[in-house]
Amino acid sequence: MSRPLPRWLRQLLQRLRLLPPAPPAALSDRQRAQALVRAIDAGGLPLNPARVNQIARALGLEVSAHAPVAQTVERIRAALARTGPG
Repeated sequence: MSRPLPRWLRQLLQRLRLLPPAPPAALSDRQRAQALVRAIDAGGLPLNPARVNQIARALGLEVSAHAPVAQTVERIRAALARTGPG
């Protein structure tokens, strides 16, 4: 098994485009919900209702597959408001 490259060497190889960039860190459920709400507030439209439902369920909300997306987003907003900043 090979040893991982030192950080400075990884960064150099990434700058020279000889090594692909590291994948971004995974977001928490709360961060995903906040990103969804920010995108909608900025004028975006959620194109995938299943993803909105998945985010809501990850926050502990029970969501019907037939619930309107706007209603689910409002419930996500309320859940974020209940848990406070963070």
